[in-house]
Amino acid sequence: MKLAVDATSLLLPRTGIGVFTSEMLRALAARPDMQVSVFNTSPRGRGQGWLPSDIGDGVHEVPGRMPAGGVRWLWDCLSVPRLEWFAGEADVVHGPNYRVPPTSRAAPVVSVHDVSFEHGPPIGGPASRAHRRSVRAAVRAGAWIHTDSEYVAAEVRDIYRVEPHRVVAVPLGVRLPPAGPHPAPGSEYVLALGAVDLRKSLTTLVAAFDALASTNRDLRLIHAGPDGDASADLADAVDRSPHRDRILRLGWVDDDARAALLAQAAAVAYPSLYEGFGLVVLEAMAAGRPVVTTPVAAIPEAAGDAALYAEAGNADALASALQRVLEDQELAAELVARGRDRASGFTWARTADGLIDIYRLATGTI
Repeated sequence: MKLAVDATSLLLPRTGIGVFTSEMLRALAARPDMQVSVFNTSPRGRGQGWLPSDIGDGVHEVPGRMPAGGVRWLWDCLSVPRLEWFAGEADVVHGPNYRVPPTSRAAPVVSVHDVSFEHGPPIGGPASRAHRRSVRAAVRAGAWIHTDSEYVAAEVRDIYRVEPHRVVAVPLGVRLPPAGPHPAPGSEYVLALGAVDLRKSLTTLVAAFDALASTNRDLRLIHAGPDGDASADLADAVDRSPHRDRILRLGWVDDDARAALLAQAAAVAYPSLYEGFGLVVLEAMAAGRPVVTTPVAAIPEAAGDAALYAEAGNADALASALQRVLEDQELAAELVARGRDRASGFTWARTADGLIDIYRLATGTI
């Protein structure tokens, strides 16, 4: 099967969708029956050699020039340029980031990781309009829709009135590294990962940390992730914190730094108000770290019974849950064991299997 993929999200800074794109490409390219080519729509990816070297030899850059910049608006609103004009023939084209190019013959598949853009604040953000436009264009074009969770699949069917069988949930995977060392004495920190979006509820985490820090003078809070629609709110919350000297914001970090942060964290906090899956939860579990998160949207599909849950938006509940994990070694060890077992069931090979099934459905070969 000839597969074309919009790999724009591989260009740094790489986010969770970039991780999904790179891992799915690596897993799909390992299949002997898949011929995988990629293109991008960013001015930063002009010319050859933009594909990251860690993707592998089985993925090929489209040799022709792909128009950049406003092409995404053209796709959504005018259905041009079509895939075949710049990438040649393919059986399937997959858009891993909410949009897929129009086609003449190739079957379109689009990944919709969440529908936060169909919700109002604090779940939806300023980027909502573009994602909403792109997903609705894909639905009009008859694209098959991949979601990371059954929760989002149900939302997509309800919001867009898509035929149920054309929306397929395939969970993401995670790499399972060797068990990391216990955090070093005197360097204990709670780690938060992800973009600074309103729905991530990071100001709630700062308030929870303030409650913990007043009785634990060695505890720190570290956040790593790119700026988002709540960056000003988070900066203000940190500035007002009486423990701001123990709150560290790193911004976006690369994969190696991310792994190092996970390896030494005493706990990982993920207090989101809404998620379409929760890859950070699985990454933390795979790294052998106890997780405190919220029982909302699709997070329980990722976390199962391997996390400690706290009410979303409740700083006192979050502080209490984090304190339990930090003080109760038996509980923390149990969460770590459950987490590694949970994470081991989410593999990128399994994700590739599910995506190939969608491609076959889209082309009528299954």
